[in-house]
Amino acid sequence: IHFYKRMLKLLSSRLVPRSQNLIFQQAARQCSSAPESKELITPSNPFEHYDYFGVSKLFTVKTLFDSRMHLGHTVRSLQPQMSPFVFGTRFDMCVIDLDQTALMLRQALNFTAQIAYKGGIVLFVCKQPSLVHMTDRAAQDCGEYSYTRPWKTEIFTATNLTFGQEIRLPDLVVMVHTKDKMQYADHRAIKDCGKVAIPTVGLVDTDCNPNLITFPVPGNDDSQDSVQMFLDLMKQAVLLGKEKRKTDFE
Repeated sequence: IHFYKRMLKLLSSRLVPRSQNLIFQQAARQCSSAPESKELITPSNPFEHYDYFGVSKLFTVKTLFDSRMHLGHTVRSLQPQMSPFVFGTRFDMCVIDLDQTALMLRQALNFTAQIAYKGGIVLFVCKQPSLVHMTDRAAQDCGEYSYTRPWKTEIFTATNLTFGQEIRLPDLVVMVHTKDKMQYADHRAIKDCGKVAIPTVGLVDTDCNPNLITFPVPGNDDSQDSVQMFLDLMKQAVLLGKEKRKTDFE
């Protein structure tokens, strides 16, 4: 405001006759004494809102507990990177801190909804035989894609060799299980996502490395109850993002 006052005085002294100086002075006083607007403006940009899609209302810590999301693996198989997310142990089994799970799950759901809101492609990846049918169903219900077969590195890193042409890669990969069942190693799709800069959301158990996932969600990745809840929440986040896209752009 003081800068505009000085500019108005300079303009009035050089370009305007003295008889019109009063007009500029009155305008400067109005600018300096104008009351601040206190009206609440609803942001149209989703990034300006804390929870634009309402993913925080999709679950509670109690629902996570009922789905056995807190049950981890044995203490012997605990990865050092997962130690901050472990609440304690019981009967030589790790118990995951669901308060941290809830926080990181909301971040993952919000990011997933943002991808769907921008018209992005979401790919669900899983190789566990007992979870394949659930993964395919969740992707189908929300209108996205799934890959539940043995992974090939050329799918992301050499699309010309795999498909015979350039294709659009997914904007987000949801890892239902971050381990390869056959070799019990990190799923190769995670490494390939890092090579081509595709963000990942993954359910990580106490025997997994969360540092490999962009948005890790600490939780039980073996129980069908916990995995089903994780898939249902991901599906709802995608549908919420698409709903908001229709509302805001159509």
